[in-house]
Amino acid sequence: MALLSNENICLRALEPGDVDLLYHWENDCNIWHVSDTLSPFSKDILKKYIAQSHQDIWQNQQLRLIIDRLDTEKSIGCIDLFDIDALNRRAGIGILIVDDEDKQHGFASSAVKLLMRYCFEHLFLHQLFCTVEADNTASIRLFENAGFRKTGMREQWKKVKNGYRDECFYQYIVS
Repeated sequence: MALLSNENICLRALEPGDVDLLYHWENDCNIWHVSDTLSPFSKDILKKYIAQSHQDIWQNQQLRLIIDRLDTEKSIGCIDLFDIDALNRRAGIGILIVDDEDKQHGFASSAVKLLMRYCFEHLFLHQLFCTVEADNTASIRLFENAGFRKTGMREQWKKVKNGYRDECFYQYIVS
C-alpha cells in the first residue's frame, strides 16, 4: 500500500483542477472559525496557492493534501500540516471533512493516521500538535484515538458570534 493511501482513501497533492473545490471550501463562512479565516479568498489567490504548493515544505512551512474517497473518487476534504518547524521537528495538523454524509465512516481517522505515518517515517518529525475547540467532541475523540494527548487549555481563546470558546491544545510526541 502506498505511503499516503489505504483501502478507503488517498491523500494527494493539490491539482490545478482543485481551484473550484478550494474556492467552495475556503469561502464557507460556517467553518471560518476553525481556520481563523476572516475574509473570502478569490479564485486567483487560490490558483496562485495551488501553483506554489509543489515548493519545498520546509521552506513554505505548510502542506495541504486533498482527501479522496477511493470508492466514489470524490474529494471529501483536506488535511494540512502548518507551522512546520524544521529545527524543532514539529508541525501543526488540521483536518476538514466537508459533508455530513462523509463523516462517521472513519475517513478522518484514516487520513490522520496516514499523515502521521508520513510525518514520522518520511519527514522524521518528532511531534505533531493541534488545537481543538473544547466543545468539538468529534475532533477531540479523533485526535485522542490517534494517540494525541491534551497538554493544555486556553480559556476564552476563540471569539465567536455570541461570546468566546475555550480551546484545547493536543500533542503527539514520538517517544
